[in-house]
Amino acid sequence: MTAIIVFIILALLLITGMPVSIALGLTVFTFLFAFTNVPMDSIALKLFTGIEKFEIMAIPFFILAGNFLTHGGVARRMIRFATSMVGHWYGGMGLAAVLACALFAAISGSSPATVMAVGSILIPAMVKQGYPAQFGVGSVATAGGLGILIPPSIVMVMYSVATSGMVVTGPDGVQVLSASIGSLFIAGVVPGLMLAAMLGGTTMYRAWKSGYPRMARASWRERLKAFRESVWGLMLIVIIMGGIYGGIFTPTEAAAVSAVYAFVIATWVYKDIKLRDVPKVLLSSAAMSAMLLYIITNAVMFAFVLTSEQIPQALSEWLVGLGLGQVGFLLAVNLILLVIGMVMEPSAIVLIMAPILYPVAVKLGVDPVHFGIMMVVNMEIGLITPPVGLNLYVASSISRLGLTEVTKATWPWLLTVLAFLAIITYVPDIVLFLPRLMGL
Repeated sequence: MTAIIVFIILALLLITGMPVSIALGLTVFTFLFAFTNVPMDSIALKLFTGIEKFEIMAIPFFILAGNFLTHGGVARRMIRFATSMVGHWYGGMGLAAVLACALFAAISGSSPATVMAVGSILIPAMVKQGYPAQFGVGSVATAGGLGILIPPSIVMVMYSVATSGMVVTGPDGVQVLSASIGSLFIAGVVPGLMLAAMLGGTTMYRAWKSGYPRMARASWRERLKAFRESVWGLMLIVIIMGGIYGGIFTPTEAAAVSAVYAFVIATWVYKDIKLRDVPKVLLSSAAMSAMLLYIITNAVMFAFVLTSEQIPQALSEWLVGLGLGQVGFLLAVNLILLVIGMVMEPSAIVLIMAPILYPVAVKLGVDPVHFGIMMVVNMEIGLITPPVGLNLYVASSISRLGLTEVTKATWPWLLTVLAFLAIITYVPDIVLFLPRLMGL
C-alpha cells in the first residue's frame, strides 16, 4: 500500500507536465509530511550528501569532453575516416553513419550528442548523394543510441550511482556487491560492437534491396590520410579504456583526463574552437551537468524514502512469491522499461527504477552487471520511441522531417535493436564475457 501511494503521487505530478526532477522532490516531501514521521533534518542532510559520491564527478567531465568534441571538428574527421573505409559497400553512407556513431560513442558518452554530431553532417550528405531522407534519419537516429551503450556512458554511471551502497543478498543468501563503473564500461564493449554490426547489417540489407547508390572505393592512401586526420580523436578511446583497465586512473579520473584532452585537441591541435568560444562550451556543459545533478539529488531522496519504507524489499518478496522466475522477471522488466522509456528521459528512469528493480534481480540470481547493461539497452530503445524519444527530436530538427515521419523511418532499425535486447537478456555471457576475462 505504501508503494502504491508513493507511485500514485509521482504519477499524478508527472501527468501535469512537471519536470521529472521537481516531481521526484515534491513526491518525497508530500509523502514525508503526510504519511511518515521521518524528521526533516535527515532529509536536508540527505539532500546535500546525496551527490557526495566521487563517481558522480565523472558525469560533468564526460559531458564537457563530449561538448568540446562536438563543437570541434572531431566528428567530421571520424565521419571522413568511416566513409573511406565502408563507403563503397551497399548503403555506404548509411553504413558509414553507423560506424561513425560507434566511434563517436566511444568518446562522447551521450546519445543525443552522437546523433547531432554525426547526423548534422551525414544526413544532408546522404540526401545530396541520392538517398531518401528517411533512410538517413533511420540509420543515424538508431545508431546514435550506441552513445550510451559503448563506453564511456553517462547512463552506466547513473546506474552504478543509483545502486551503489545497496545491501542485497542473492538466492543463496550471500551478499552481492553492486556493479562498478569500470565493470559496466568493459561489459558494454562486446554488446556495443555486436549491436553496431547488427545495425550495419540492417542498413546494408535495406540499401541493397532498394538499390541505393554506393560511393567509389577509396584508395589506401586516402584511407591512411583520413585515419591520420582523425587519430587524435580516436586516441581518446585508448586513453579512457587503456587508462582505466591499465590501472593508471579510476573512471572518474579518466573522465577528467578526457575533458582536458578534448580541450587540448579541439583548441590547439585541430584549432576548430577558438579560445574566445571556450566559455560558451563551459557554460553549456555546466547547464547540462546542473540539470542532471539536480535530477540525481532528487532521485537520491526518492530512493531514501523507498529504502526507509522498505518498499524495494517488499516488492522483492512479492515478485519472488509470484513465482515468475528469472525468465519471467526479465521479460516483465523489459516490458515495463520499454513503456516507461516512451514517456521519460533515460537518466531519470535509471535513477528511479534501478533501486527498485535491482534488489529483485539480484534476489533471483541476475548478475548486477548484466542487469545494468540490459537497462541501458532499454534506455537506448526509449531514445527512439515517441513521444519523448530524444534522438527522434534531434534527427527531426536536422532533417526537417516531422516526428511521425522520423518515427516511421526508424522502424526497421528499431526491430533490430529489439531483437538484440532479447538476445542479451537471455544470453548473459555476451555481456559478462569480458568482465569475467578481466576478473571484474
